Amino acid sequence: MLACLDLEGVLLPEIWIAFAEKTGIEKLRLTTRDIPDYDELMRGRLKILDENNLKLADIEGVINTLSPLEGAKDFLNWLKSEFQVVILSDTFYQFVAPLMGKLDYPTLFCHELIIDAEGCIADYRLRQSDGKTKAVSALKGLNFKVIAAGDSYNDTGMLIEADAGILFCPPDNVIAEFPQFPVTRNYEEFKNALLEARASLTG
Repeated sequence: MLACLDLEGVLLPEIWIAFAEKTGIEKLRLTTRDIPDYDELMRGRLKILDENNLKLADIEGVINTLSPLEGAKDFLNWLKSEFQVVILSDTFYQFVAPLMGKLDYPTLFCHELIIDAEGCIADYRLRQSDGKTKAVSALKGLNFKVIAAGDSYNDTGMLIEADAGILFCPPDNVIAEFPQFPVTRNYEEFKNALLEARASLTG
């Protein structure tokens, strides 16, 4: 059985929020919790970076100060002992590469940034649109049972597609819109929900 997890907000802090706090640019705090359309969200971010002459190195400087959420590494180690684990994220390899070692390099599917000669983020390349949902669908096509978990709007597609879905520390608007999914607020509750989901799928 596979467990597919989101990354930021589940195992890592939100990188864009941390960068917003460093720069004082409030609009960079927006995430898919606020703007469900990921393309719209990223276009807005790139425009802000360009207007403020901010480069990849500026974001990397903040990323290098970040650590996994408290308890995340122990939780992930437990999860890998119980399930096969794939991290499905809408982040970018260039952002999270420095943090993956702190989580013992889990399998990660995400996107790529296009960096120009001056070190500016010129564009981004999505592996495919709605990649999380399509990844879960493909894994199910390989005859895996899949439990998916995340915290935000852009996770709900994969939660719906999976055999079981779990929300981890979601905002109230996501809870209200997707009441069919159990809500967990810490890693202990998350573990219990995963075990319950597995039992329901294998019972």
